[in-house]
Amino acid sequence: MDKKKDSNNINAIISETKGAITEVVVADIGGTNARFAIANVQDGKVLSINDECVFKTADYATLQLAWDAFGQKLGRPLPTAASMAIACAIRGEILKFSNSPWILRPAAMPAKLNLEKLVLVNDFEAIAHAVAHSKPEHFQHVCGPKRQDKLEGVTSIIGPGTGLGVAFLMFRQNGYIVGPTEGGHITYAPSDDIEISILRYLKQNYRRVSAERIISGPGLGNIYDALAANAGLAVTHRDDAELWNSALKGTDHLATAALERLCLNLGTYCADIALTHLANRVVISGGIGLRIADYLPQSGFGERFVDKGRFERMLSEVPVEVLIYPQPGLLGAAAAFAVKYPQG
Repeated sequence: MDKKKDSNNINAIISETKGAITEVVVADIGGTNARFAIANVQDGKVLSINDECVFKTADYATLQLAWDAFGQKLGRPLPTAASMAIACAIRGEILKFSNSPWILRPAAMPAKLNLEKLVLVNDFEAIAHAVAHSKPEHFQHVCGPKRQDKLEGVTSIIGPGTGLGVAFLMFRQNGYIVGPTEGGHITYAPSDDIEISILRYLKQNYRRVSAERIISGPGLGNIYDALAANAGLAVTHRDDAELWNSALKGTDHLATAALERLCLNLGTYCADIALTHLANRVVISGGIGLRIADYLPQSGFGERFVDKGRFERMLSEVPVEVLIYPQPGLLGAAAAFAVKYPQG
């Protein structure tokens, strides 16, 4: 038996069965920024993401103009396959953004952008795909046991940012399922007297207070104002960016107290979602999640996460991590394409 010849035959068979590498334009379209890049996918996996460009949506009247600008910057014709993560619900014939004048008509996009294949996903659905395709080094541990490399069961994904995204991953033997939700809009549930006073304060301005009024970027300002009012202080917060900087640097004690309260609420909320999903892993994502990744372990997040009475022991066995991949929207868009078109 010629082992060398047999080995060559096996390699030839592997080479023949391996799919071709497909180039895909990936985009993460929000109200403020539109990010574009070129992804290489093969056999249901994302190989690389390169040539990232960021454009301000306010500088372009339409998506097509920003698309053309990306092509000009790249200096070559764009691929005829694309996948986009979009910050709005993917429903109906017309897609509208809440804080951008762009209007998308999915049925017309392939012809306008010269595409043969197009995948559109909600922005947080893309985050869930990114979690599924990220490597162990893309996660930072917060609390609970360090997870094993093998992923099984359900992963709950919570993303505080401008709003509050929620999704789940269900890993199966031959892949996974993404479940997008609107879990950020469930009613806010206070856990102690301070949070009851925060709820009462916010009820003066909002008919209904959802979880994302507290657990989000703007939520820090809501907590700050409520704490100030309850303490009898004539204080109103500056813009959100300045408030977040003060809170993280510790230069404003009230802002720091508001940040600690946000982390406490995030801990309670993550536990609620984990119980709802019967999850065996929780991943925090989003711009705020990335920003507080180092702060969370030293906050009261971990104590609140397990503070669920009879389910304390169960939740103490659930690992909680922060996704620290720098551009999860682009990775998620690429992964969504790879899953839908595993053969390219």
